[in-house]
Amino acid sequence: MDCRLGCGACCIAPSISSPIPGMPNGKPANTRCIQLNDDNLCRLFGLDSRPKVCLDFAPDIDVCGDSDPQAMTNLIYLEKVT
Repeated sequence: MDCRLGCGACCIAPSISSPIPGMPNGKPANTRCIQLNDDNLCRLFGLDSRPKVCLDFAPDIDVCGDSDPQAMTNLIYLEKVT
């Protein structure tokens, strides 16, 4: 599966414990990453400064669902149960 451009759920719903440029302590769950632009696209995409956890995330229909709202719901659920 390819990312749905402009979704941004993976940059909002989960917590990230590793440093992110502009967010040295990572980010809490349900918090918009500072690197997510107004179009919900990552400013770090393709750069070496992108956190490993972000590099390792691969979109999957079981996580991302059929829509951006479904992706957000699924990722919020996964964050709560892990």
